[in-house]
Amino acid sequence: MAHWLFKSEPSAWSFEKLARLGAAGTDWSGVRNHSAKLNMQAMKVGEQGFFYHSNEGKAIVGIVEVCKAYRPDPTDASGKFGMVDIRAVRPLPRPVTLEEAKSDRRLAEMALVTNSRLSVQPVTDAEWAHVLKLAGL
Repeated sequence: MAHWLFKSEPSAWSFEKLARLGAAGTDWSGVRNHSAKLNMQAMKVGEQGFFYHSNEGKAIVGIVEVCKAYRPDPTDASGKFGMVDIRAVRPLPRPVTLEEAKSDRRLAEMALVTNSRLSVQPVTDAEWAHVLKLAGL
């Protein structure tokens, strides 16, 4: 099963807000990047990802799960982009910062380090396992 990373500014949408929605989760709409779109199209229900707080905090703070498959995004008038739904699984016991990821040779090729502007990113199995270890899981 693939793993992912979803980025959001916590002042706009935080992991805590997502967690308050419970099992229903919410749509991950508003993405207007073709690479991120392709990543969401590849997602399968049940796959997990990290939730990353960008700009404020700059840290991986939680685990999420894809709970609805890719479909058209009604906020996109062009009809080119879509969305998935995600729900919170659990917060990380210890956030893993961007600075920490950048300084860890085992995460040197992680999209978060090499393509930090991409809002929805793939995470390899090795990266997933290492981040979980750093986070105390």
